[in-house]
This record gives sequence, C-alpha cells and structure tokens, in this order.
Amino acid sequence: MTKYIGILTSGGDSPGLNAAIRGVGKAALGHHGMHIIGFRDGFRGLMENRTAPLDGGQLSGILTSGGTILGTSRDKPHKMPVGGKILDMTDAIVGNYYDNHLDCLVCLGGGGTAKNALRLKQKGLNVITLPKTIDNDVAGTDITFGFDTALGIATEAIDRLHSTAHSHHRIIVVEIMGHRAGWLALGAGIAGGADVILLPEIPYDVEIVAEAIRERARGGKPFSIVAVAEGAVSKQELAALAERTKKPAKGKVNRKADDTEADAAAILYADRTLRLARKLEQLTGLEARPTILGHLQRGGAPSAADRILATRLGTACADLIAKGTFGVMVAAKGEATRPVKLEEVAGKVKTVPQDHPLILSARRVGTNFGD
Repeated sequence: MTKYIGILTSGGDSPGLNAAIRGVGKAALGHHGMHIIGFRDGFRGLMENRTAPLDGGQLSGILTSGGTILGTSRDKPHKMPVGGKILDMTDAIVGNYYDNHLDCLVCLGGGGTAKNALRLKQKGLNVITLPKTIDNDVAGTDITFGFDTALGIATEAIDRLHSTAHSHHRIIVVEIMGHRAGWLALGAGIAGGADVILLPEIPYDVEIVAEAIRERARGGKPFSIVAVAEGAVSKQELAALAERTKKPAKGKVNRKADDTEADAAAILYADRTLRLARKLEQLTGLEARPTILGHLQRGGAPSAADRILATRLGTACADLIAKGTFGVMVAAKGEATRPVKLEEVAGKVKTVPQDHPLILSARRVGTNFGD
C-alpha cells in the first residue's frame, strides 16, 4: 500500500531546509512511490491541519532557495498559544496525524524539534527528524545543515571588518550566533583570522582579553578583531550572577534553573556585546565598535555543502521510512548517514570540547580565548 508521509519545518529558519524538503520528497515520490503532505508553519500547522500538497511541481526549483517553502514556527505541541492561553495541543496533533492517514511524520529542525518529536513518538506516532541549525549543536550528528552557509557568511563579515579595524586602529567586537555552543564563532573566528574568540564553553576574563589587545598594540598592531558567540559569558559576569542568585559560580549559566536565576541571566545577557566593547575601550584606550550579525547569518541561498548535506540526509530519510525505521534522527556520520534514536538526541547539546583540535590549532597561531 502507498505510504503517506507528512513533513514540517520547525524552529528558526536555516539555509538548506528547502533542499532537505526536496531530498525527502523526490526520493519518497520518485523512488519509493510514496505520497507527501506538507504542513505549514511547523507544529502549529499540523495542529490546525493546514496542509500543502508536495508533488514534483512544488519540489522543483527549490534546491537553491533559502528559507522554507512550508514556513516555520517555534510552537511546541504541549505548550502552544491558543486564544490567549498556553495549551497542550498534543492530542489535536495526534488526531490530525491519523486523519491524514500518515504513516510517518518527518520533522526538520534542531534540538527543540527533536524533543517535540520524541513527545509525539511517546504518543505512538511514527516520527523521524533531520538535524537543522546554523549553530551545529545537535547531538548525535557530525554536522547540521545550515551551519556551513552561516559559517561562510560570518567569515565574510569578519573579512570585511578587518579593513575598517586596521584603517581606524579600532577594536571590532563582532557578535556571532550561538547561545549554547560556540561552533559558529570558533569556525568563523579561525577562518576570519580573529585575534580573540570568546565561546560559551570557555568563560573569559575581560582583563586577559584587554591585555592581549594591549600586547598587540605594543607590537605595532593597534587594531583587533574579537569574535564573540552570543552566549559567551565572562568570569566577572558569572560571579555577578552567582551573587545575584546566591549560588556558586559555575562554568556557564544553567539555563534550566529556577526563575530567579533565569531572570538574572536575562539581565546579564542584555546588551552584553555593547558592554564588552565599552569595557575593552576603557581598559585599552583604543576605540571599540560592536557589530551584531544577527539574522544575516541565517538568510540567503544555502552553500553547495549544505545543499549536498540536506539532499543526502533527506534521501536517507525516505529510505528509512521505506524500511519501517522510525523514532530516529537521520545523522551525518563521515560520508555516510545513520539513524540515531531520538532518546539519544532530545535534550542534549553538542558543545565545543575545550581540547577540540580547532581550539588547539587556534591557540597555536596565537588566538586568545580570554582564559
């Protein structure tokens, strides 16, 4: 019998989503003879049963497009705003899954999407996820699609900032996405030749950063590029947070803590890059300018590497459905793919190990990490 496959995109948009939709869809339709139904705007569209038929026409010409033709949202099945209230809409989603005669639901997203998919699996649904995020922080996979494109954009930005930093003898503090993991800031910082790289995984001392910049100035280089992940935290900020919440300072902020700590953390992160630039200006005597790349890193056409990766994962997903393998994420492992149980992915974050070869290489060429 023909299998009916639902597909949705959830969480933040990311380059390569359309390539992944195309990979799943074309392999499922053309190779396995399946029927594909798209759901608009993530889990909300599935809850509201807003469908988008996906045939050869809809899948044609989207490989090179950024964003997602299905739309996306950050709505969670069990915590969804409806009529001014936050409701558990899981049962409605389960009902629409069966009303559409689905044999499997494919969810394209990051760590949050994996958690939501696991909840649906526990309700008895057949689900598969594909790892999408520019942060590259999804556990269980070597790489996520969207990361390579964002890495290229962030690197180009740092390249362009070098000229103004050099010309005006300035410190340029460039904020790069990555709340929980510093893969993007690390990669772009190395590729762009940043003098300082600050990561969530390595709490930094602002005095050490300032001294590294002063040392460059004494050596005849009165300019510096500081690449900082948006989730990077200084040791001074951690101490202030610990004092505010009366808890011992840890290696990084506990983002699953109680409301008091969460409120304090929100204050800590507000305008952090601007405050860092001002502090470095004060400590070094050099003019400092912050640059926040923001959503520029998520936009535009996917790179060739992301198109290939998304296609590889998407076609592997269709093959797993044909074999009846569900409750997994399709992971990239070397040049191959393999299914990883959602239980091994949901709620986990792939952070940068402090002894990672990229960090060691960066230290060898003189990059300062503020520690």
